[in-house]
Amino acid sequence: MIHQAVVAACDALDGVTDGLIADPPRCRFDPKSLECHGDDQSSCLTGAQVAAARAVMSPARNPRTGEEIFPGLEPGTELAWAGLVGGPEPIDLVLDQFRYIVFKDPSWDWRTFDLERDLTAANKVDAGTINAVNPDLTPFASRGGKLLMYHGWSDGLVAPRASVNYYTSVVKTMGGPAKTREWVRLFMVPGMGHCGGGEGPNTFDTVTALEQWVEQGKAPDRIIASRVAGAAVQRTRPLCPYPQVAAYMGTGSIDEAANFVCK
Repeated sequence: MIHQAVVAACDALDGVTDGLIADPPRCRFDPKSLECHGDDQSSCLTGAQVAAARAVMSPARNPRTGEEIFPGLEPGTELAWAGLVGGPEPIDLVLDQFRYIVFKDPSWDWRTFDLERDLTAANKVDAGTINAVNPDLTPFASRGGKLLMYHGWSDGLVAPRASVNYYTSVVKTMGGPAKTREWVRLFMVPGMGHCGGGEGPNTFDTVTALEQWVEQGKAPDRIIASRVAGAAVQRTRPLCPYPQVAAYMGTGSIDEAANFVCK
């Protein structure tokens, strides 16, 4: 129900109504718009549910300084919320990281978690490995490396804007777009979930794009993604180098990539 409301509110922001939110950061959806005005029903949210939805969609912040630690989940990720936040216990994928890697204590109780204190401990353990966010890629760039990143805008496990934030930090650190576009590009995928799946075109070939970039010097200006059901291609759409988005040219089928441009 929340997902349907989000899509209804933000689908058309890109100029085409296609069931997808092409640029979720432009979506200003507030779950409070769904709050029940009477008894709790399946078509509305209680006050507690509104607060929970807002928390999921908001960044985690340092409670003392207010500094953003990690982005919230984007509008459009709602169908994946149940797997991440739908139970009384955190998922094992998260718990095991702190039990066995950070604290090395199989009996660690997540109820003792303190965001500021325990994040500091996690960062010390994970620096340069899981938490590899150093934006200075000078050694990689100077030897001719090419970095092709992609992330689904509907990823409900890893917040999509984490990749946007890292890419942006690399571009800033390494001298700006003019100096970095020839060796690092990020492609955000509307409607795609965690590494795949989702409601949008989510089948695409990054290997060939990277191969042509490395071997022929042809940087990827767009990557064609397909939405496949069974053996049939239902829709194709170009993926664009961030911050560009696919824009409908105004004529032709909205299910054909040829009718969209990156801008």
